[in-house]
Amino acid sequence: MIDIELLRKNPELFRASVKKRNLNLAIIDNFLALDKEWREQLVKSENMRAEQKKLGAERKIEEAKKLKEELVALQEALKITEEKRHQAALAIPNLLSDDVPEGKDDTENKVVRTWGKIPKFDFKPLDHIELGQKLNIIDKERAAKVSGARFAYIKGGLARLQLALMQLVFDSLTDEKLVAKLAKKAGVSPKPFTPIFPPVMIKPEPYTLMARLSPETKEERYYMPADDLYLIGSAEHTLGSMYMDEMIAEEELPIRYLGYSTSFRREAGAAGKDTAGILRMHQFDKLEMESFTKPEDSLKEQEFFVSIQEYLTQQLEIPYHIVHNCAGDTGTPDARQLDLEMWMPAQEKYRETHSADLMTDYQSRRLATKIRLTDGTSVYAHMNDATAFAIGRTLIAIMENYQTKQGTIKVPKALQKYAGIKEILPFLKGGDRLR
Repeated sequence: MIDIELLRKNPELFRASVKKRNLNLAIIDNFLALDKEWREQLVKSENMRAEQKKLGAERKIEEAKKLKEELVALQEALKITEEKRHQAALAIPNLLSDDVPEGKDDTENKVVRTWGKIPKFDFKPLDHIELGQKLNIIDKERAAKVSGARFAYIKGGLARLQLALMQLVFDSLTDEKLVAKLAKKAGVSPKPFTPIFPPVMIKPEPYTLMARLSPETKEERYYMPADDLYLIGSAEHTLGSMYMDEMIAEEELPIRYLGYSTSFRREAGAAGKDTAGILRMHQFDKLEMESFTKPEDSLKEQEFFVSIQEYLTQQLEIPYHIVHNCAGDTGTPDARQLDLEMWMPAQEKYRETHSADLMTDYQSRRLATKIRLTDGTSVYAHMNDATAFAIGRTLIAIMENYQTKQGTIKVPKALQKYAGIKEILPFLKGGDRLR
């Protein structure tokens, strides 16, 4: 949630940010109108209470009774206005950071830097769909029979790669020396990450307060009405809401979590886009980073997260570039967003595999997550979340970048000790044929 006092004092600041996002300015005007109405009703209610008390003291029973009836009606109206005002406030996106580029969508994101050499093949490279079918390591047909479209069985060597990616990330982000080295470059605390497996179900309230559930996004979420629970769309949804209605001691900061979860999205708006393979699935797995810091540390924390993303991708030796998302492609709760996009040979372009989102205090205000400073005062925590690896998309990048002329897939050196293999051969009946 935005800082309401700041909005009242400087509405043009918010109008400029909303305009930059290419959103309707009416969301600001609507809130300000409701806020004014709510404050007027609140003052009137308080005045009527004082008058009622005065009439009671003067034993003017009839007048006090009539005023009480009017007060009850006003309080009901106040509740309605307050709820409308609350919903209007929730609809206002975070203030964009000053350095967010102008632009309407992802085609106008700005490339910050590029790493790695794009591979050249002496054969026509296959896409991951063809590779998955030929090696029998992705089975969407049987998954469709059992679960429906946009599900898949991941088998054989590819399943081993998934587990290897998990282990690489968990080992890296709990390695105190490695984290300290990356943290020193970013100018942040060297505190390592705590591994965590979060719940994959979430109540509507924290989901809404995380700014990940709204009337506009409900169709993307899987809802279980019998339990009044949603399946999460990413680990950050239950990681970021952990400290709802809590006060964190300053000496505990930064709090950093590395979470692994299966995630679920309907992808209702995909309309056939990227649905042939495993790029855009209803069910997928992700490794996510989440942190809570003091306000003055959050920007550096985001850059630290990006440096971790780059380190992990460099371990796989896959070319990538970092883009600074333009205003039109920056998430609603984000003040600033950076994406890492890996090179996909079959598509001959970079595709988004990671995001790093700086929320500032937008989510913490909604969640009432505060920091108790050592001087006794308190501030809202600043929150960051970022992808360590989106498993499905990373598997695609490995498959396409490491394919051989014989149709097999080499395993990146960094994963070989975890996967127990150096190359993926066809997965055959009765066993796991691997080299």
